[in-house]
Amino acid sequence: MNRRNFLSLTGTFTGGSLLLPDFLFALGSQQNLVVGEQCLVFVQLNGGNDGLNTFIPFEDPLYYNLRPNIAISNTEVIGKNKGMAFHPALKGFAEMQQNGDLSVIQNVGYPQPIRSHFRSQEIWQTGSASNQYLDNGWLGRYLDLQYASNNQTTAGINIDSIDNLALKGQEPNSITVKNPTHFKTKLQADDNIKLSDNPQLDFVRKIANSIPEGSEEIQKALAKSISEISYPKTALSKNLEWIARLIKGNLNSKVYYTTHGSFDTHDNQLVTHRNKLSELNDALFSFYTDLKNAKMLQNVTIVVFSEFGRRAKDNGRGTDHGTAAPMFIIGGNNKGRIIGDNPNLSNLENGDLKYQIDFRSVYASLLQSKLNFDYSKIGITNKKLEGLF
Repeated sequence: MNRRNFLSLTGTFTGGSLLLPDFLFALGSQQNLVVGEQCLVFVQLNGGNDGLNTFIPFEDPLYYNLRPNIAISNTEVIGKNKGMAFHPALKGFAEMQQNGDLSVIQNVGYPQPIRSHFRSQEIWQTGSASNQYLDNGWLGRYLDLQYASNNQTTAGINIDSIDNLALKGQEPNSITVKNPTHFKTKLQADDNIKLSDNPQLDFVRKIANSIPEGSEEIQKALAKSISEISYPKTALSKNLEWIARLIKGNLNSKVYYTTHGSFDTHDNQLVTHRNKLSELNDALFSFYTDLKNAKMLQNVTIVVFSEFGRRAKDNGRGTDHGTAAPMFIIGGNNKGRIIGDNPNLSNLENGDLKYQIDFRSVYASLLQSKLNFDYSKIGITNKKLEGLF
C-alpha cells in the first residue's frame, strides 16, 4: 500500500469521527497550560503560496518588471518595514507584526527543490532531503521518541478529512478529526477480530478501536471552553476556533495541525490570491485575538508555511510553481522580527528565488526552543535558526 492510499484510507475510515489513541482520555484531567508549557499550531497552505505577493519587496523595481500583470502597487501594500510589506488583504498580519507577535522568515526552502505538490509537501512533512524518502513524519518521530519511555503521553491533533504525514509515527500518537461536533462517544467493535493480515490496515483498526472514553474527554474539553469572540464563517476559521477551544479546555496536546488551500494560482491570481489571503488573515487574526484575550498566546506558537513559492516572473495571469517563500511565526513569545535578507530578484536560479534558510532549521528551533527536545534525535542535522525566540 503506498503512502497516498494509506493516508486516504485512514481519512476515509475516520469519516469525520474521533479516533483516539488509548492514552488520550487522560489528557483532559491534566493541569491547565502554564508558563513554559508550550504547544505548536501548524497552518499548511496547500498549493504553493505566492510568497512574493504575500510579503512584498515593494521597493525593488525588479519586482514590478518581473510581474507587470500581477504586481501589487506600492500604494496598496501595508505594514511597510525595511523594503518589505504585506498584501493589502493581510491587515491582521500587519497588526500582529506591529504588536511584536509575528516574525517573518524570508527565503525558506531546501536544496534541489521539487516542484511537485505532493512530493514537496512530503519533503516538508517528513523533514527529508530531496532525494530521501521517509515513511514517518517529523512530528510523528518526535512524538514516538518523546513519549516512548515514560507515562507522560501526549498527542497531535489534525483537523482535516485525511491524516497528515507530518504526524505519522510508529505509534498512533495523533488523531484526525474532521468535525469535532460529530465525535463518536462509543465505538462498537470486537477487539478479538483481526481486520486483515496487512499491518497497515491493522494500524488503522488499532486507532479506531482505542478507548472510547477519549472522545468523551474531547467533548469535555470543548464543554469547558467557549468562543469568546466571533470567528468568520469559513472552514479555516472553524478549524482554528475548535483548536482554540481544545487548548483553552485543557486538552494539552503538544501539536495541532490544519490546512488551507488551494494556492495554486496559475490563472486569475489577483482575485484568487486576494480571496485566499483574506480567509487566512481573518481566521488567523481571530485565533490570535482569542488566545491573546485568554492570556495563552505566549504558550501557543503558530506556524504558517507552504510547500513552495511561485516563480518570480508572472505567466500573464498568474504564476507557476517556484521554490523559496516566507514562513510566518505568530505567538509563542517570538521576537517579532524579519529574519533573512529581502528576496534577491537580481540573482535568480532558473527564474526562481534561491533559498537562504532551510526549513529544517526552523523545525530545529521549534523543537528545541518550544518543546525542549533534541532535534538531532529525529534526524535533523541542520543548525537551529537563531533569533526567532
